[in-house]
Amino acid sequence: MRIGTPRDYSEDMYKVYFELGEWEGRALDILSSFVGEYHSKQILHLEFGYEVAMPIQCIPDVVKLLSKNNIAIYQIVRGGKIEEAWR
Repeated sequence: MRIGTPRDYSEDMYKVYFELGEWEGRALDILSSFVGEYHSKQILHLEFGYEVAMPIQCIPDVVKLLSKNNIAIYQIVRGGKIEEAWR
């Protein structure tokens, strides 16, 4: 298995940047709810989005949730692998 590919079904954690059309904190609420209480405390609010720690396999699910709630997604960037536990 190659690390950082769509076939990475591990729980290895990566920094993921979501550039979003935020509205009244809805995107932050969705991201926080998805990653849970512990990881939500580590969400970094940047100028146009958020940096969140999560496994690669979770990204499509987050995209579905954001889209379902009419949150515009302008960019998603996978950052480096980090030493965190998902569960």
